[in-house]
Amino acid sequence: MIAAPADALSNPRMRRARLFTIVGIAGGVAVCLVLAGLGLRQEPDPLRNVLGAVGLLAFTAALGGALYRSVTPNLPAATGNKLLLAFGAAAVLSVPLLGPVGVPQWQTWTFVGAAIVGLAPLLFHAWSAVALMAGTVGVAALSAWFFDGDVLSEVGVTVALGLSVAAWNALHLWGWTFLVQAQEGRDALTRLAASEERLRFARDVHDLLGHNLSVIALKAELASRLALVDGERASREADEVRALAAAALTEMREVVHGYRRVDLRDQVLAVAQVLRSSGVRCTVTQPEEDLPPSLAAPLVSVLREAGTNVMRHSKADWCTIEVVREDAGARLTVVNDGAADATPDERSSGLRGLADRLGDVGGTLRTWREDGMFTLEAIVRADT
Repeated sequence: MIAAPADALSNPRMRRARLFTIVGIAGGVAVCLVLAGLGLRQEPDPLRNVLGAVGLLAFTAALGGALYRSVTPNLPAATGNKLLLAFGAAAVLSVPLLGPVGVPQWQTWTFVGAAIVGLAPLLFHAWSAVALMAGTVGVAALSAWFFDGDVLSEVGVTVALGLSVAAWNALHLWGWTFLVQAQEGRDALTRLAASEERLRFARDVHDLLGHNLSVIALKAELASRLALVDGERASREADEVRALAAAALTEMREVVHGYRRVDLRDQVLAVAQVLRSSGVRCTVTQPEEDLPPSLAAPLVSVLREAGTNVMRHSKADWCTIEVVREDAGARLTVVNDGAADATPDERSSGLRGLADRLGDVGGTLRTWREDGMFTLEAIVRADT
């Protein structure tokens, strides 16, 4: 089954690869159906010709439904079973309708059987597919014998062409499976990195507060006990509790500030890497020296939103990210070639929210479309 996790299919490159896989499989099957259709030209009997055409059309439609089932994730089981039953019925019906067509000049059902053999591994699992393939070869032999065809020729074509189509399908599925596993691996590494960062933060918080809170709890308990017997000492203990709490709060603020501090250079490289992994060619230009936090912090939010827009809301093939230090501040420019013809959604809270936040610190945000390119430009001032 050509299925993938929903997050994988949100990647434009993965969607294109899945479409290529589906087209490749359908192309191999289409060859068999076209060859079967040529048998209609070899049949002089008008009735057999009409019945054969009906059988071929019914089989093609049912085969399309079975393929739809195999490439559609999260399809209801009842719907999938109905599509398989329709395919089975059309395959059985095709034997009497297409078996005598074109014989002995053209073994029409041979190519129908080859299509079934080629798709069996895609529609069913393991032994079920093997049983279907073997049964199809047997039907091809019986059909040729019953309708006075060449048994060895029909069986040979069914096996050779069917296995060729199956191998062709297997090659496409192997490539698709490899891409899905690679995408899942990248996603797993991202989740692992995020989990490790959360664990590291948790350890830092535990190491920082664990000791201080334990001492504060003990001294608070001691002060409570001394309150009735030694008020002066209880007051000193309470003062120490207050001092310890203030010190712990200061240390916590320092830790949180360290985690909140942003590095625009690293963020630009990270966004560029994400875009490249999504199939978007990305070029980065940055100043040699790091921007001060007062300039970098507002631009980081703009950069993240711009990267998200490129991945989710466009069909970009390339993107440029440029950070320029100016005398009056800094400028971030993100350009991609995936601009749609439609105008931006005025109700969207993404870019409008960024523009509002930049406005609060004296910055500006501009976006425009021109010649199929979408440009986002954010400017912050040094005096903000």
